[in-house]
Amino acid sequence: MRRLCGVAAAALVALALASPASASESLSDRNVRVISFAVNTKGEALLTYARGKAIRRVLVWGGENARAPSAVVPQVRFKYDYAGGWGKYRKQYWKTFRNGCRTYDGPVLVHLVQACKAPDGSYWALQSWQRGLPLLGIDPWKASQDDWELHVSHWTGPLPELEVHANWTYGGDFEGLFGRLTYLGVPVHGFGSTNVGNPKDRYGRNVYIDVRDSAYGAGWKRESGILVHRPTGTFCHSFVPQKVFPGYPGAGTTRPAARGERYRVTVMGPGVTPVVQWEGGGLGRFVKSADEEINARFDELMADDPICRGER
Repeated sequence: MRRLCGVAAAALVALALASPASASESLSDRNVRVISFAVNTKGEALLTYARGKAIRRVLVWGGENARAPSAVVPQVRFKYDYAGGWGKYRKQYWKTFRNGCRTYDGPVLVHLVQACKAPDGSYWALQSWQRGLPLLGIDPWKASQDDWELHVSHWTGPLPELEVHANWTYGGDFEGLFGRLTYLGVPVHGFGSTNVGNPKDRYGRNVYIDVRDSAYGAGWKRESGILVHRPTGTFCHSFVPQKVFPGYPGAGTTRPAARGERYRVTVMGPGVTPVVQWEGGGLGRFVKSADEEINARFDELMADDPICRGER
């Protein structure tokens, strides 16, 4: 019966989220309303959206799929022209942009806003979600904390794979989650992070853990944000009582264990691949035979994890 501890520093990720552009392929603007999304034969996408009363056109190009983790080769990323192509072509490029989008027939995507199949058979998508919510089920107290980010992706082939398992922890008194993020069979991980768990490079990723109908209240609440570990792409977390972080309302007080009816884990895919998500039910009453099966998978996944390995 595993103890499953999320790294305390990594759990502080929402306190000091890195600039979204440095951590993912999301737009600098938040809470936008998408008007149109077009893709041409040159591997470019043109996104038109409204933020308040302002209309903005963004040309996106230069990225597809993701590279395996490398300490010397930069990760795949997009280039953005927030002037609709003027910065790249020195003309009102958006006015002559020819849309070649075909009907999307790719894999099911979470948080989907719009997707299309490009003329070359690759896929483009827009996804919107609330990455910066406060942790420990605490409601947002700053305006930016419940912002909706708009993520752009461009890929071919299979999506990143997010494997997650629920298990009993601390002798069955609590529940936890553990899992692994891979892409094309290779673990996803970065090569450094800040003391609050933010990746220092574009290879690193945080998984965001939500719980539904728990001691935090009804509905979905953000529990934690955890950095996937090097070199395995694995992570582990236990829903136990936790101290409220410095800078949060009620800092230093204790939040209850948030065992829930359901759990979900969301993560941005590596490079410019889509956001992926796992969702599953809570375990309920402790069952020894089931616990032994889950522990066997835990031991297999965590054999080379320097942080989660041996947690009992």
